Amino acid sequence: MKSIIELFSHPAPHESKYKIGISLSGGGALGFAHIGVLQALEDYRIFPEAISGSSIGSIVGGMYAAGYTPTQMLQFIKDGKLYKITNIMNFQPTFWKAGLSNHNSILSMMKEFIPNNSFDKLEKKLFVCVSNLTTGNWEIISKSEKLDIWIAASCSIPGIFNAMKINDMMYVDGGLLNNLPSQPLRDRCEFVIGSDVIPHLESKKVLKSRDTLVESLRVALHQNSLAGRTKCDYLIESEAIEKHHEFNYDAYQSIYQSGYRAASQFISNNPEILKLQSPVKS
Repeated sequence: MKSIIELFSHPAPHESKYKIGISLSGGGALGFAHIGVLQALEDYRIFPEAISGSSIGSIVGGMYAAGYTPTQMLQFIKDGKLYKITNIMNFQPTFWKAGLSNHNSILSMMKEFIPNNSFDKLEKKLFVCVSNLTTGNWEIISKSEKLDIWIAASCSIPGIFNAMKINDMMYVDGGLLNNLPSQPLRDRCEFVIGSDVIPHLESKKVLKSRDTLVESLRVALHQNSLAGRTKCDYLIESEAIEKHHEFNYDAYQSIYQSGYRAASQFISNNPEILKLQSPVKS
């Protein structure tokens, strides 16, 4: 069954179309690879004009849409401004207890970096994916004067954060139902790039209970990403998942580099993507 939002997400006839859109998946700390992907694309003069994202993808996407460069975002992490915020989501054995963390840190961060707090005032078009527990559907938010609230909702990992009540609806992490939300970009962009940090990896070894839980969640996320993956013209998969897990926030530099390498290698293997390059400025 398609999401209600997917069924009615086609742009109005007067709505602008963009040349390049990029969809950023959820994946906790693995999402730092998105910053590396964006940096590699920019190094090849490929500049997305519209961004969609779930969970950590909505944070990186929101920062990028606000005009921050990948270099600036990486520096913010090094300075502790992003690292300390996301570090509150470290895995705990009692993960099943609701509300281990509140949303104050994410809300404060977004208000600090995007003080206008408005989708319409961003430099690039942004689509944030959230999961509506009340209706059982994923939704795409692209217009609101409460940008921080919707990004926080998109990052509300069940069991780590409480659900957010917005307009009498209960919302949690967008990745729960749609971890690679490229759908709103497909009809609005000529070309869609996907950055998926939770690609499926075949597992043949015997797993311990905690590893089984992690692998099971990854498989579920991959399955709900399939529809979004098929809507991408180009799909970049970071290998960070092979060495790191979703809560390795202290490995941000290595994860960033994995994203940069993945995008650079993808461009090398798929040179046709270079047709998306912006002209060299004189």
